[in-house]
Amino acid sequence: MWLGRHRWFPVLLQGSLTLRRLGPARTWGGCRGQMAETFSTGAEAATELKAPAQQNGDASGDARGERPAGSRKPVGWGVEPAPLSEEQASVAASGPGKRKKRRDATRERVPPPKKRRAGVSFGDEHFAETSYYFEGGLRKVRPYYFDFQTYCKGRWVGHSLLHVFSTEFRAQPLSYYEAAVRAGRLHLNEEPVQDLSIMLKDNDFLRNRVHRHEPPVTAEPVRLLAENEDVVVVDKPSSIPVHPCGRFRHNTVIFILGKEHQLKELHPLHRLDRLTSGVLMFAKTAAVSERIHEQVRDRQLEKEYVCRVEGEFPTEEVTCKEPILVVSYKVGVCRVDTRGKPCETVFQRLSYNGHSSVVRCRPLTGRTHQIRVHLQFLGHPILNDPIYNSVAWGPSRGRGGHIPKTDEELLRDLVAEHQAKQSLDVLDLCEGDLPPGLIDSTAPSSEVGKDHIEELAASAQKMDGAVEATPQDLDTMTLAPGKAAETDVVNQEIDPLCAECRLVRQDPLPQDLVMFLHALCYKGPGFEYFSPMPAWAQDDWQED
Repeated sequence: MWLGRHRWFPVLLQGSLTLRRLGPARTWGGCRGQMAETFSTGAEAATELKAPAQQNGDASGDARGERPAGSRKPVGWGVEPAPLSEEQASVAASGPGKRKKRRDATRERVPPPKKRRAGVSFGDEHFAETSYYFEGGLRKVRPYYFDFQTYCKGRWVGHSLLHVFSTEFRAQPLSYYEAAVRAGRLHLNEEPVQDLSIMLKDNDFLRNRVHRHEPPVTAEPVRLLAENEDVVVVDKPSSIPVHPCGRFRHNTVIFILGKEHQLKELHPLHRLDRLTSGVLMFAKTAAVSERIHEQVRDRQLEKEYVCRVEGEFPTEEVTCKEPILVVSYKVGVCRVDTRGKPCETVFQRLSYNGHSSVVRCRPLTGRTHQIRVHLQFLGHPILNDPIYNSVAWGPSRGRGGHIPKTDEELLRDLVAEHQAKQSLDVLDLCEGDLPPGLIDSTAPSSEVGKDHIEELAASAQKMDGAVEATPQDLDTMTLAPGKAAETDVVNQEIDPLCAECRLVRQDPLPQDLVMFLHALCYKGPGFEYFSPMPAWAQDDWQED
């Protein structure tokens, strides 16, 4: 007969009438088959079931009975349960599908980390971590201390900290982590790590305090184009990421709006590449964000870009429908390929100055680097595109999809080009992010010498103590002259364990941080926002 969603049938077992239902395949009693669940119709049946259960296994019900030779095993043979407790009997009486799950009461569960929503989860305590200063047309962030926190990932379980750091956290050499252990900067479950050979377990919580440097970005301000009760619309300068990613945290639109305009808990409605400038929209509430994202899914929104490209672009409207494939998510490179995702972009030339053309672009789909890849395929890459107008693509620079090298060779050559220019930030990479096959073996190493580990660790401990004892407002600190050593301790800008502090990097020129791609217009049902045409898109603009 059927009760609820299950089929039950009566069985006469040792003089007692019971009901059984078919269950999923499971190994019980040394066999694979359908498990029968048995509920007695009388209290005496529970007593009668006790003896067989104890004979076939332990009283917990994990029975391993032996089947007589040549006999056919009936459904449920050898899996008679032990007597039902009061709780089990209560659950059984309440009907199928309502049994409580058993949990190991001896293991304390660690709550999983809360998933951070870009822009929404940042507040005053994050904005106060450090401060900006401006120099040479660049916005710079003072180096600061930052705690990277994570729970143990499944693939780390059973591996040592040494293994995890050497395979997944290559931004620092192993000697750095050894020094960090001695300085007390690595914590496991909020206890200082004593040895990197410790094995990780599920739910372990890791915290690593680092001295963080951010690349400079343009000093151009983030201008407000519009603001109402629903949205904030800004004119994003080139070179500034929308939200924290990679090495960027304070030098992002989200942090600049929070620190300089007191605009917090914003929801990004769309994305712009770091090197792309122009109209960028944020919702002020989750409800507005969901409403506009639904319009995006329904293709009700229109975006319009303007760019300056190589050569004389055709005067007639050009539509490119070439599919785009991601070559590397890590490096952030795409190309036209029949295995890629369908794309469509409409182009219209606006002007031509004898060397380059200004082109209006309307992407009808939203693939990564779609406009840049389609323009490269058409043979008119963006004039100063550091990726898709690179010699790494070969003599034709990817025109018509012709790339005379493998993807691995292409990535290696792109990385080598920007490594030589000290411009890996263009690829949103740092040296520690590079897989072994892409690392330039001739590049200078910043690894901490083994003989200096103890000395550096002692200096780091002293500095950590001084930092905790000093105020955090870097802009208001004043120090007596002639105390250079103390200056390094107080202002947090130099750290003995930090490899970045030992490197001398040349600042980029402000014009090198601008790519000639600009989001000109963003419109949808009931709204339309424009950004001014950039100087490089004017008819009378001339190349330097």
